[in-house]
Amino acid sequence: MHNLKNILCVLLAVVTLTVQAQKQTDRPNILWIVSEDNTTLLHCYGDNFATTPNLDKLAKEGVRYTNAFSTAPVCAPSRFTLITGMYPPAMGTEHMRSTYPVPDFVKFFPRYLREAGYYTTNNAKKDYNTVDQLETWDESSDKASYKNRKAGQPFFAVFNLNVSHESSIHRYKDSLHHDPNKVPLPPYHPPTTEFKHDWAQYYDQIETMDAQAGKLLQQLKEEGLDENTIVFYYSDNGGVLGRSKRFMYESGLHIPLIIRFPKKYAHLASGKAGTSTDRLVTFLDFAPTILSLLNIPVPEYLQGQAFLGGQQKAPRQYAFAFRGRMDECIDMVRSVRDKKYRYIRNYLPHKIYGQHLDYLWKAPSMQSWEREYKAGRLNEVQSRFWLPKPAEELYDIEDDPHNITNLASQPQYEKVLLRFREANQKYIKESKDVGFIPEAILSRKAAQGPLYTYARTDDFSLDKIQETADWASSRNLKYKDGLIKRLADADPVVKYWAATGCVVLKEAGAAAKVQLTALLNDAEPAVQIAAAEALFHTGEKDSAIKTLIKSLEDPNEFVRLQALNVLQTFGQDAIPAIPVAKKLIPEKPADTYDVRAARNFTEAFVH
Repeated sequence: MHNLKNILCVLLAVVTLTVQAQKQTDRPNILWIVSEDNTTLLHCYGDNFATTPNLDKLAKEGVRYTNAFSTAPVCAPSRFTLITGMYPPAMGTEHMRSTYPVPDFVKFFPRYLREAGYYTTNNAKKDYNTVDQLETWDESSDKASYKNRKAGQPFFAVFNLNVSHESSIHRYKDSLHHDPNKVPLPPYHPPTTEFKHDWAQYYDQIETMDAQAGKLLQQLKEEGLDENTIVFYYSDNGGVLGRSKRFMYESGLHIPLIIRFPKKYAHLASGKAGTSTDRLVTFLDFAPTILSLLNIPVPEYLQGQAFLGGQQKAPRQYAFAFRGRMDECIDMVRSVRDKKYRYIRNYLPHKIYGQHLDYLWKAPSMQSWEREYKAGRLNEVQSRFWLPKPAEELYDIEDDPHNITNLASQPQYEKVLLRFREANQKYIKESKDVGFIPEAILSRKAAQGPLYTYARTDDFSLDKIQETADWASSRNLKYKDGLIKRLADADPVVKYWAATGCVVLKEAGAAAKVQLTALLNDAEPAVQIAAAEALFHTGEKDSAIKTLIKSLEDPNEFVRLQALNVLQTFGQDAIPAIPVAKKLIPEKPADTYDVRAARNFTEAFVH
């Protein structure tokens, strides 16, 4: 009897271990192949000029998503969204490489996989726009590989392909696979030699990226893992030539997304192999989707929604996106997309689209575009990039894939415009968008703790701030008196937006000289700078320039940057600020954003 009991215990243990091993091996692996800076310029997405046989094959074996979007048209804020499942304007991480902290409960989502027994690897880019969480990965380097896991251990592996990155067109290549004279140009780009060459060179880089993706897929097959691995391919944002990356159009936000399921997991797919889906998905949804696919509970704090697996939600109606500061250029834009329209809200419409940004201008095509504009050789569509923005933009994507015809002012689209305007305002409130705080103030608050936490205190009067920003950016004279009244508000952020409204709505500035002059001595430097900009445009140039020169000596980098962004728009009147701006440029190379802006500002007068 005793021996029988022992035998039963041994058998039970063997069965338990077998079940556990089966559970482990039954869990799918996840492979992420992430390319950089490319929108849907792939043959499988209908671009016949592209050479992408490996991704075309993947699309035939998987499901192609036709409405997938990054949350920002640039890498670091988008990668924050991917790794956290949180919306950067809600976290204070919308500005390029701002690395502000997040609350302790916000985990980089692969940690949940690692805690569940997965081997997590990243090869090799991070750029998550916040304080890194090193415990996220078993391996994170340019040599990281799923091959180093334990026998039978499932893995989550990320491979970043940077060959299509923006920098790939900074160096001229003589020999190209794609013919510059046959390259299709979007209507907003002039047909300069530089544009034709940069576009052809970029298509070459996409071809190389495709080959790299194919090699990763082949390695997976050679390892005997393809039948147990779900493969995601996508790009980290759109791109890469001017008016794509960094800009709130389809070219900057629409990304390719292909997901391939092996036969044993085909029941988890949204469709059969070789099909496509028009379901709206954004980077916010990637983290909860992976957790849902792997039956790991999705934390309630995540702001996205799973679109696959047992915890998937109903399809979303809108995809939201944002633009904050891009390197040394300050801007603020929000966007809403459904399956047919893209709505864009420009909160700083007095700033031109084509603000000079050092890294973007390394592309020969950008230099040629500016040259052609200054020479007066562009048509109306090509010239818009160099002009101030409308408050609102609305595009019918089906009829206007390049986002050329703005429908926002056309009466027949009034109801559509109102629907999107309300959706944008609602999401700003729901997400508690701290991006309305100028970074000169935001950076100080971030030093005191997570901005997500601050946004949930009574100190953050979002309703009034948002309303003032709406007035300020509207270009509508009916808000003039309200803006002037709010120049005396107790909240410095409200005052900042009221003063900005006096810049945008020039009539308000002319009627508020007394109030704006008083704000030159405000306790908040961001308010002083906004008031100085408004006063400059009323003719009060000397006092405005003096205030901005003083701001260049402020210890806060983002006060200096805000002042430099304004000075760059003043032309010859800004010459008195050059000596102080030059002091910001160190003898030893430095690459902070205020240094970049100071260099751009001072060099403009040299040329």
